[in-house]
Amino acid sequence: MKIAQIGVGGWGKNHARVLSQFGVLTAVCDADQKRAKETGEKYGVSYYTSIDSMLKEAQFDGVFICTPTSTHFDIASKIIQQKKSVFIEKPMTYESKQGVTLLEMAKKNGVLLTCGYIERFNPAVESVKELVKSKKYGDLIMLEFHRENRMPLHIKDVGIIYDTAVHDIDTAMWLFDDTPEVVFARSGKIRHDHEDFATIMLGFKDNKVAIISSNWITPARVRHFNAVCTDGIISADFISQEVRIEKDSGSEIPRKEKAEPLTVEIRNFLDSVEGKESLRVRPEDALNVTRIAEAALLSSQKGVPIYLELK
Repeated sequence: MKIAQIGVGGWGKNHARVLSQFGVLTAVCDADQKRAKETGEKYGVSYYTSIDSMLKEAQFDGVFICTPTSTHFDIASKIIQQKKSVFIEKPMTYESKQGVTLLEMAKKNGVLLTCGYIERFNPAVESVKELVKSKKYGDLIMLEFHRENRMPLHIKDVGIIYDTAVHDIDTAMWLFDDTPEVVFARSGKIRHDHEDFATIMLGFKDNKVAIISSNWITPARVRHFNAVCTDGIISADFISQEVRIEKDSGSEIPRKEKAEPLTVEIRNFLDSVEGKESLRVRPEDALNVTRIAEAALLSSQKGVPIYLELK
C-alpha cells in the first residue's frame, strides 16, 4: 500500500504523521516549496510542488487531499481520472453539484471516495451511537452541539459553517441514522471575511431536532454535545472523549478506551482500499453534509427555513 498526500500544512501535517506511522506514505505535494521539502525530508519520501509532476513520477494506490476547500474538486477530479482512490478532508466540495460529479466519476473509474468527517471515529461518538442504538435510555429525540474557539489561522476560504459546523451536521445524521427534512439557520460575522458564528437547526421526522451552535469568538476551546433521550441525557466531550449519562436515579460514566480519531479514520480508509472493510463515511454522506451546509447559508441569508429532500 502506497499513499501520496497533497497539502501538508495546517491539519494536513497530522495526516502525514499518521500515514508515515502506518508506513504507507510515499510522496507529498504542497504549493509551498519549503513545507513540501521539510515534510518530505522528515518522513523520507519524495516531495513535489506540482501535482502533475507527482502524478507522472510517483507510484501510489490512493491520495489524501488536505488543501483549501475551493481546490478540492479540481484536484480530486484529476486524481480520480488516474483511477486512484481519494480521501478528501472535509468538506468534500464547496458546491454540492461538484460533489455529485465526483461521486459519478468515482463510480465510473471504480475507485473509493471518502471525506474526513472525523467525529464518526471518535470513541465518545462511538459510545453514544451504541447507547442510542441499544435504546437503553429510550429514544433519541434531540441533539445539542456546542463548538467554540478562536478561528484557525490556516482557514481562509470558508466560514464557520463549512469549516466547523459540518462536523456536527454529519454527527447528527450519524446518530439519528437519518437525514433532516428542514434547515433553519442564523449566522453573522464580527472579525472575519466569512461568517464566524452560527446556529443551525436541523429538523428530522417525528419532530426530532439537532441544534448546532458554533463560534470563532470565544477564547476557550469547547467541543461538546448532548443526546437527549426519553429516559436520560447522554453528554459527551469530543476532546476528553468522556461520556456521562444523567438519569432520574443518578449519573453514570461508562468506560471506553481512548483513541486518536484521526488514526482510526485513516486506518478505515486504508483497510477499505485493500477490501478489508467498508468506508464508514460514504461519499453520499459527505454530499448530504454539503447540501445541508449550502441550505444553512441560504437560510441565514434569506431568514427562512429551507426544506430538503435528501437520500
